[in-house]
Formats: sequence, C-alpha cells, structure tokens
Amino acid sequence: MSSGQQARAQAAAITPGSQPSEQGRPPADRLLALFDGRRLSPGQRRIAQYLIDHLTEAAFLSITELADRVGVSQPSVTRFAASLGFSGYPALREVLQPIALSAVAGSPDIREQIRRNELQAAVDAEIENLENVRRLLADTDQVLDIGRALAASVPLTVLGLRISVSLAEYFAYAARRIHPDVRLVTRGGSVAYDALLQSRSAGGSWVLAFAMPRHAKETLAALRAARSTGLRVVLITDPTVGPLVDEADAVLTAGTGSRLVFDSYAAPGMLSAALLQAMADADPERTQARLEEYEQAADQHGFFL
Repeated sequence: MSSGQQARAQAAAITPGSQPSEQGRPPADRLLALFDGRRLSPGQRRIAQYLIDHLTEAAFLSITELADRVGVSQPSVTRFAASLGFSGYPALREVLQPIALSAVAGSPDIREQIRRNELQAAVDAEIENLENVRRLLADTDQVLDIGRALAASVPLTVLGLRISVSLAEYFAYAARRIHPDVRLVTRGGSVAYDALLQSRSAGGSWVLAFAMPRHAKETLAALRAARSTGLRVVLITDPTVGPLVDEADAVLTAGTGSRLVFDSYAAPGMLSAALLQAMADADPERTQARLEEYEQAADQHGFFL
C-alpha cells in the first residue's frame, strides 16, 4: 500500500535499553506500535489520529460509530484495520480494548504521553536518516564527481515538482550564488519540457532532480523528457526503488521523516548542502568571486539587517 505521507499520526515510543513484555509496556507505546512502519493513506491517518486522541472511547465503538466520528466510510475503517495486519475491524478492536482499559487504570493523560512519544520518535527517525547520509558521505568521491559535473553544466537545471518544490528552490537559491546560470523548473508537462529543451539548447549538460514521496507521474515524465533532449540526470530521492531511478545517470538517496502528518526533509536537505559544497569546491576561484560579488551587492542595496 502506498501513501504520500507515510504512516502518520503514529510513532513508536522511544525504546529503552531493555525490552519489557507487551503487557508491561505503557499503553501509549502499545498503541503506537500498531501504526509503526505502516504506510497509511490520508483517510487512514485520520482514523489513526482519532484513535490516538480518543483511545479510551474509540476502542469500544462499533465500526459504524467509528466511521461516523472520523468522517470516513465503513469500508475505509476495514481497509485501515487490514493495513495494520488485522483480518478486520473486530480483530483490531480486540487488541485496542485492553490497551484502552490499561490506559484508564494506569495513566490519567494517555493522550499527552502519546503525543510526547510521537514527537520524540519523529526526531529519532530523522537522526537515523542523517546517520544514513553520514555513511553515504564516508566515501566522498561520488558526491565530489557529481558536484564537478553540475558546476560545469552551464546552464544547470534544477527540477522539483509538487512536494519536492521546496528542496529544488532551496538548492537553486544557493546554487545561484556560486553558479552563473541556474534554471529552476517547478512545473511539469509541456512547461518542464520546454525549459529542459531550452537548457540543453543553451549548452547545459545536466539536470538535478528532486523526487520525494509520494512520487508523481509528472516527475517521471520530466526525467524522461530531460533524457530525450540529451541532458543527463542526477536524482536526489528517498531509498525506495522505483522507475525514477531507471531514468537517472546518478542517484543520491536520503530518507524522509515520515512519522508525523507531513514529511520532514532533514536528510535530503543535508545531502543538498553537501552537493552544493562539492560544486563550490569544483571551481573555488569562481565560487569566491561570485560570493564576493553577491555580498557587495547585498551591502550596497541593504538586503540584510
């Protein structure tokens, strides 16, 4: 099952050094463990969030009552239970009820405990994503080679569609400080094709593309269009293997934080910064000259406080 914002309204509690038995674990931990690592649709995330917010009541609702409270259909509740590995909603409810009873008996504020664990676990997951980027950068040759290639491509096209727009905009904004011609593409279809064709006609050789989940079909079409014009593609994406990777000449992967309602991008952001550094190192004289030029213009026009 796929989801653009994966396994939200959940997170496993921060795991202590020793693992207690299931019955001995705090109710918040036991509830969040049901959602941990699952890819839920937006409607399913709403159900999960309702269970988190109203556990002691929701665990005893019928499927009709739960669907009405959340504002989804009964089949949506059934699919939600199946996505968690249960045969149906009744089987899920059998697991939820003892968790709810233990919450009533042992914790006056189960919701606050869940939320605290949820946010801490989201940070823990991002730390792990950053650790993976750190391991990727242990061998700097790949990033340095890519940086040199992007620095030499004039113009350089940076592409990011839908959720990936923010990463592409950040990279393009910074790259313009050290590169003479950076072209940003944030719209798909014929607009992207025209921009890619113009970049190639102007002498560009590479396009840097960002593709974070949920991967859009228009991103795949844009990568294919880039290759059809003769441009080579560097792709920054999450570790999921898919057709986008097949269209790239070089791939750098960084995990996205997926434990909250919306994804977070600490690791792709760090990887982008490392690639910008590699571009700067590829032509230090040009980098220094352009940075000084920018600072002089900024001071002259009073851009900053």
